[in-house]
Amino acid sequence: MKTEEGDQLKSGECCESLPAIEDALYVIGGKWKLRITLVLIEGGSKRFNELQRALKNISPRVLSHELKELELNGFVKRNVYSEATPVVVEYEATEYSLTLKKVLGALVEWGSMHRQKVKEISLPA
Repeated sequence: MKTEEGDQLKSGECCESLPAIEDALYVIGGKWKLRITLVLIEGGSKRFNELQRALKNISPRVLSHELKELELNGFVKRNVYSEATPVVVEYEATEYSLTLKKVLGALVEWGSMHRQKVKEISLPA
């Protein structure tokens, strides 16, 4: 692992980083958590079916499970409007989830770079 300056980290420093990375990946890892969070951050509050349509190919069972985990970890807030008939449930990004904006931005940047790299590799010379 290298620092921003490009200096090689000492092995002790790298090992000290692992628990933090493991914690982060535990909370936001997997196929759907960052996608759900991104949809809610960029698109505002959404009902369950709106989320499912936005995410494409996620089953209702998986979406429900992921939303519960994101809610337990403080990334998603579930709002129930019982005065409406039928009852309306909406999900929204929390202030805490907004702390992921830099991470998401870095992933977008890296993903774009990687996509270009793959295109360059797969093009015949």
